[in-house]
Amino acid sequence: MAASYLQVEGLSKSFGAKVLFEQVSFGISENDRVAIVARNGAGKTTLLNIIAGKEDYDDGSISFKRDLVVGILPQDPHFPAGMTVLQACLHSNSEQVKAVARYEEALLHPEDTEAINAAMAEMDSTKAWNYESRIKQILGKLNIHHLDQKVDHLSGGQLKRIALANVLIMEPELLILDEPTNHLDLAMVEWLEDYMRNSRMALLMVTHDRYFLDRVCNTILEIDQQTLYTYHGNYSYFLEKKQERQEQQNAELQRANNLYRKELDWMRRQPQARGTKAQYRIDAFGELEEKVKQKRQAGNMHLDVKASYIGSKIFEAKYISKSYGDIKILDKFYYNFSRYEKMGIVGNNGTGKSTFVKMIVGEEQPDSGTIDLGETIRFGYYSQTGMQFDEQMKVIDAVQSIAENVDLGDGKKLNVSQFLQHFLFTPERQHDYVYKLSGGERRRLYLCTVLMTNPNFLVLDEPTNDLDIVTLNVLEEYLQNFKGCVIVVSHDRYFMDKVVDHLLVFHGQAEVQDFPGNYTDYREYKEAKQAEERRNKENQSAAKPTNAPATTENAKPTGNRARKLTFKEKKELEQLTIEIDELETEKKAIEEAMSNGSLQGQELLEKSQRIGEIGEILDEKEMRWLELSEIGG
Repeated sequence: MAASYLQVEGLSKSFGAKVLFEQVSFGISENDRVAIVARNGAGKTTLLNIIAGKEDYDDGSISFKRDLVVGILPQDPHFPAGMTVLQACLHSNSEQVKAVARYEEALLHPEDTEAINAAMAEMDSTKAWNYESRIKQILGKLNIHHLDQKVDHLSGGQLKRIALANVLIMEPELLILDEPTNHLDLAMVEWLEDYMRNSRMALLMVTHDRYFLDRVCNTILEIDQQTLYTYHGNYSYFLEKKQERQEQQNAELQRANNLYRKELDWMRRQPQARGTKAQYRIDAFGELEEKVKQKRQAGNMHLDVKASYIGSKIFEAKYISKSYGDIKILDKFYYNFSRYEKMGIVGNNGTGKSTFVKMIVGEEQPDSGTIDLGETIRFGYYSQTGMQFDEQMKVIDAVQSIAENVDLGDGKKLNVSQFLQHFLFTPERQHDYVYKLSGGERRRLYLCTVLMTNPNFLVLDEPTNDLDIVTLNVLEEYLQNFKGCVIVVSHDRYFMDKVVDHLLVFHGQAEVQDFPGNYTDYREYKEAKQAEERRNKENQSAAKPTNAPATTENAKPTGNRARKLTFKEKKELEQLTIEIDELETEKKAIEEAMSNGSLQGQELLEKSQRIGEIGEILDEKEMRWLELSEIGG
């Protein structure tokens, strides 16, 4: 039986008159991967903060397994001023991680050989060399470099990646994550997905990444109408069972509505002076009215904003170039955008995606070339940093400062209050101050201000961060039916698959690929291309090994293999064995030299880096050796 890590019983939380959740109960055991889903403002982050001990609660109990190691990734992490990137990443109670931290700190000062020798001795005594290799892999995958840089001047996205690295390096038994995929590029998200799937850590997370939910999680907790519903399965299972639950509730609601109408008619027909109404019917009517009102107030978000007329000419990028120092974004790039086109932009962080869209909307200028816009173009630009609201303004005033009414087309208009209700801001919530809104509610408010101007060309830079899944579903449907042009920069693979017709893939250094399909199409194309390149490399290789390394001599095929090794594969297997032995010998020699203090200064730094390289090369070669040995087994 799996060990119980966390037990939550009868938990309730309110902010003034607003009830977030009542009598919430659930447990997390070893190997559980649990996600919390709900609308923005329903209390997802608050629930995580309560469990993490950062917020109080009204009622209930929370208990952890004794001595449980818990790691926490907050939505907006902060570090003490003056702390370096290295210190932030390696802040841990683990003796091995502390040893690695002191060793890496010593390497930043190669002239201090005494400190380096002492750090290496500690690495030996704590057997931390394998930890160092794994830590460097995590830092590399999350694109964390410049370890001596101070955290004070880093962006929110950089701090989030550093905090993520820290909790992964800790290797806690239970990991609590609030929006872990925010600020990660697609390659990082996919790496994290694989890392979590292969990890032994139990997980409790909030994320809007639906592919991540589907591939990593085995339990979904949904907060709906202050109540917690538990679904023992992944995101696909959750969707299926939620639909069944809603169909049942809708049937009950329909019966309640019919009864409500009859009872309302009965209440109204009674003479005002008559005091003989059956009290039980009056009481029952009150309960029924409350039930129906509650369901109605749950509401659904609807985006029904008409796009302005758009002409046949959209924009033409005429051989534009853009660089920042040695980093090339575009080099004589040409593109003619079509009417009603829906383009997705993907690529690793730092390849120039946001710079490209800023040039389109006029916030950045190219170094050379021109962007020729059509006369009818009216941009709606949703940027990563565009939410500039006065914290002390009320929600309705913030929107009213942009426009008094919203044009829905066909002569239909909505006032600001009505329009905000379409975005699930109740009249009461509209009169709250902006500072009281959750991160997701602020994003929804920002989206409202972008759409209310009736744009015909939407440029959305990371629109999915912090939006709840309900809002994402509605936004996706709106964009699919939008009678205008769309450019989306996003790391949300599910969102991209549903919205875009084709991709611009930014590979870096001005290499831009126009791919005809959505993200999943591109991913499959990329994997097929990589497989073909591996096969071509194998066919071109001249040599392969026959003697198996001692540690894997008993390796067996994973299934029945009809074919034998080809001549080239046999030669490759032979060569791999030789190379693996040579690498192991080199690694051992370096470790001995580092331990006995014979290395100094720059040579010590170079050998340390070489140890990390050898580890990565060995992983790759041993994996290939296993593949070939299984065929020839």
